[in-house]
Amino acid sequence: MKALVINCSPVRDGATARIVEIVTGNLSERYETKAVCIDDYHFSFCKGCRSCHTTAECVMKDDVDKLMEEFAQADIIVSVSPSYWADIPGQFKAFIDRCTPWCNTHEPHKTIPAGKKGYAIVLRTGPHMKECERIISSIEHFYGHLEIECCDRLGLCSVEYRKDVEGRKDEIETFCDKI
Repeated sequence: MKALVINCSPVRDGATARIVEIVTGNLSERYETKAVCIDDYHFSFCKGCRSCHTTAECVMKDDVDKLMEEFAQADIIVSVSPSYWADIPGQFKAFIDRCTPWCNTHEPHKTIPAGKKGYAIVLRTGPHMKECERIISSIEHFYGHLEIECCDRLGLCSVEYRKDVEGRKDEIETFCDKI
């Protein structure tokens, strides 16, 4: 089985990236695992033209198809997202918007293979879980439209810097053991 771990932050060496490293290391013991960063891919914002609602194709040609191919190849998808003003980072939101050709909200639509399991790990600098829950909801909503089964979630509060992750490593690894 294959696992995809996506850093939903454009920051390649921060707290989110450290969590991706921990998750990737843990899952690599059981699965063929690949980690990617949203910033590894270049794509434009959705134009809202809705052409994909009738053609199942986006009029723009860029790296969205490449990242969706990673989703298609994976059996397990773990999205790791920080909070950017109480929501997912803009880069990840732009990607989600561009995935409309694959979403089950209209016919025709592209599909990825069935049977995928989705997990969300979310971190924020503040102490309240409500913000994590909002971000998890965004990720699970996205998964739902791709028909990825939402299996589990982990919210981590009071994590701002890479060094803050080390005190939560056991919690992250315990979460990964359930994947």
